Amino acid sequence: MSDEASPSPTAEPLSDDVRHDQYLSERYGAQPRPDDLEWTPAVETMLAHRSVRAFTPTPLTERELATVIAAAQSAPTSSNLHLWSVIVIDDDALRARIMDLADSPNQSENFAFMRQAPTVLLWVADASRNEEIMAAAGADTGTLDYLDSFLTVSVDAAMAAQNAVVAAESMGLGTCYLGSMRNLEAALCDLLGLPPHSYVVVGLALGHPAPERLGGVHPRPAQAAVVRRNLDPAPALESWLPAYEEAYGAFRASQGLDGRSWREAVLRASSRMYMDGRDEMRGAVEKQGFGLA
Repeated sequence: MSDEASPSPTAEPLSDDVRHDQYLSERYGAQPRPDDLEWTPAVETMLAHRSVRAFTPTPLTERELATVIAAAQSAPTSSNLHLWSVIVIDDDALRARIMDLADSPNQSENFAFMRQAPTVLLWVADASRNEEIMAAAGADTGTLDYLDSFLTVSVDAAMAAQNAVVAAESMGLGTCYLGSMRNLEAALCDLLGLPPHSYVVVGLALGHPAPERLGGVHPRPAQAAVVRRNLDPAPALESWLPAYEEAYGAFRASQGLDGRSWREAVLRASSRMYMDGRDEMRGAVEKQGFGLA
């Protein structure tokens, strides 16, 4: 829910129907939206998702952290191989070193909240345990050199991270993914002493949201833009993009942001300047032992 729509602590609780309508209005704006969902607590948590970029100083409790990690471990994992690890960064000095590595003129607006978050989780695609088992048994470790292995460990880590996000938000915590960690992949692997066949997929700022700076719920395109059924052709861009641009523009205006269109945002985020080190990812992961054959 956006700041404007958030009820005060003394307000009467919203009815289920009103609350659900609010979730859908914020997620889709004036675009076509589903009118019959199966509402569960998990679905409500996911539809209410927002990126949080302002946190209170309150640290996570060990109970909260253990809950988040247990949820992550409950995500699907390819062939039950457990191809991920997570590094909990809650030491101020280490976090400062990582943030100093990550900071750059192209990303500077992102780093204040990273430094403020009481905990940063680094999600690591990690085949190193499995490689050790294979090597000890005299098995061929060459299968780890294939592109499929790289994709498998990356997907495993991403699914674990998303389970953690849903669990954290269901407890009232705030999160924001940090794709910028890939801007400094080689330096980060060196700093953290990551073993071969592991690399940082994404970071996650985690903490208690600052209530005065919750931010809004980013709209998503109508389902028709992203769903194909059977052999239906992909929808034409102009069949859905104008309505999404309207929702996107309304969101940015409500948050006091500039009038950038979604087309412009796509072009900016796809530029060489925005990559800001991610163009060196292949070399970084090859240095970590991934053959990408």
